[in-house]
Amino acid sequence: MPTPIDVVLPCLDEAAALPGVLTALPPGYRAIVVDNGSRDGSPEVAARHGARVVREPRRGYGAAVHTGLEHAETELVCVLDADGSFDPGELPALVAPVASGAADLAVGRRRPVSAGVWPWHARAGTALVAALLRQRGVPLRDLSPIRVARREALLALGVTDRAFGYPLELMIRAAAAGWRIHERDVRYAPRAAGTRSKVSGSVRGTVRATRDFLAVLRSVDGPR
Repeated sequence: MPTPIDVVLPCLDEAAALPGVLTALPPGYRAIVVDNGSRDGSPEVAARHGARVVREPRRGYGAAVHTGLEHAETELVCVLDADGSFDPGELPALVAPVASGAADLAVGRRRPVSAGVWPWHARAGTALVAALLRQRGVPLRDLSPIRVARREALLALGVTDRAFGYPLELMIRAAAAGWRIHERDVRYAPRAAGTRSKVSGSVRGTVRATRDFLAVLRSVDGPR
């Protein structure tokens, strides 16, 4: 019997994607779906497919992830988007370096499976922020929403952003704390039909996320 690992899935109107995502989780990986105000029945769909459902009324990606971490119970915790764009079967490869002690944080670097999966505006915004991160000594090429770390260590970092800036603040604080960050290529596929990205789904969403990222870069000290 594998050691259980909790998987936090922030969720806002992902009912169409959840069945596929939840049934694809590897054995021993337990879903915690954090509903962030869905109106499409996502919580009920998640519960029917065996997920533990937690509700977070404060809107924001960071708010949902943080609440999921607070409710997680396992030593290692994964974070995964609930939209079907990532294959949950890739989680064990990200877990491995953290579980073995070779890394403190493992993150996925998105590799689109086909043209158009990652819109130009979203890719450009990510590339800009990642370049600024590398200038500050954080060795990343992406800010992917699929990652693995130890729960207590994540909470101890004291990440305060509760919006789109959460993953960026996490990376900066982790690097400043001397964490060994392992980045691994992962497949990035189209979202499940019937769902829409809150960031890459529109230029407006990407601009809003980039604005949040830049605010974090101005306010959070990186590695020295």
